[in-house]
Amino acid sequence: MRRDELLDAAEGLLQDQGAQALTLAAVAERAGVSKGGLLYHFASKDALVNGMIERLIADFDALIEAQSESTYTRAYVAATFEAVETGRLRRWAVVTGAAGDPELLAPLRGAMDRWMRQGLDDEPDPPTSQVVRLACEGLWEVATHCVGIIDYTAIRARLLALL
Repeated sequence: MRRDELLDAAEGLLQDQGAQALTLAAVAERAGVSKGGLLYHFASKDALVNGMIERLIADFDALIEAQSESTYTRAYVAATFEAVETGRLRRWAVVTGAAGDPELLAPLRGAMDRWMRQGLDDEPDPPTSQVVRLACEGLWEVATHCVGIIDYTAIRARLLALL
């Protein structure tokens, strides 16, 4: 069984049953492998959660990289809206909610720091670019809790107009 399939099983379990249901035995059962097979890839529940968080970061990095935009901030905006509109946002909320130990979120804090700083010196107006990136973070938060109250087209247009 591949690592990504185990991570998919863990994310599915989290989404369907919540953080309290995330056990190695439950993930192994959902993935159709022995607990030993799961332990081969992830030595503990914390290692499994860390794997999910690292994959989320890598996925968002790839999403930013895939955007054909003139600046990093424009790519960040495009990636954010793509993540929100395609349902990837739900994965973030589910996985980060599973991290009971704040230390498990350290890689995410590091990525967030990088995303907020990267390319700022190359932007035409660095403070405005930073405000736009922070607005994207607010969008993630609101969209997590209040799906459907956001006019994504209008918000995206306004954020890009600021740049």
